[in-house]
Amino acid sequence: MGIKKAKPTTPGRRGASFDDFSDITKKEPEKNLIVFRKQKSGRNSQGRITIRHRGGGARRYTRLIDYKRDKFDVPAKVTAIEYDPNRGARIALLQYRDGEKRYIISPTGLKVDSKVVSSKKKIEIITGNAMPIEYIPAGIDVYNVELTPGKGALIARGAGNSVSVMGIEGKFAQIKMPSGEIRLIKKECLCTVGQASNPDKRHIKIGKAGRNRNLGIRPTVRGTAMNPKDHPHGGGEGKQPIGLKHPKTPWGKPALGVKTRKKGKSSDKLIIRRRKKKRR
Repeated sequence: MGIKKAKPTTPGRRGASFDDFSDITKKEPEKNLIVFRKQKSGRNSQGRITIRHRGGGARRYTRLIDYKRDKFDVPAKVTAIEYDPNRGARIALLQYRDGEKRYIISPTGLKVDSKVVSSKKKIEIITGNAMPIEYIPAGIDVYNVELTPGKGALIARGAGNSVSVMGIEGKFAQIKMPSGEIRLIKKECLCTVGQASNPDKRHIKIGKAGRNRNLGIRPTVRGTAMNPKDHPHGGGEGKQPIGLKHPKTPWGKPALGVKTRKKGKSSDKLIIRRRKKKRR
């Protein structure tokens, strides 16, 4: 993919940039691999807003992605690279020998007519092939990594993400996460060779508020602009600082940089090194 800049005909387009979709080979999705995506506007099953600033946006369908890659030892041909409005990475349409079609998250460099295969045994290290992480040599980048064998990929699914294999230790494989965290996972976990496609997505600039509305993101009001009854940061004459020792949420709990991971989680023993600290 490439990034194209808009002509500065308006203030909104002056700083905006767009995807040129040069890697897309098919416009319409497979009808039997999509389901209608119901708008929830950040509400849970009780109708209460649990994620703020969500709502509206363009109507779109959910593509059914094969995260498990459980059609083992059956070669598949890549018939198309498609755009998915629900994620940054591209998706690849695979057609197996028996005629079945499935979507997978496409790796960088995967081309139409390429052959890929998924197996529980050691197979060739080719971009798009899926196998247990114990068969991946140290230093090779993988994506779509499982945390629990057979449960489906949970790690490194976003555009441009990948996990680096550090080595194998007994029953576990040591991996370096996109965040910089080093942890252990069971060596039977499946992964896909390569890097998730569309790494240039991070360089796209939205440019104007209307594009965010199309994405289903509603306006966000600063706490300092509110009244004291509406937010802990509110009140004061003119533009005032928050006036507290640390930032807080609208409900008075500490925010911005506070660790939210629960202490004593069972997976703590599998984490060798914590992720990098954010620079302020």
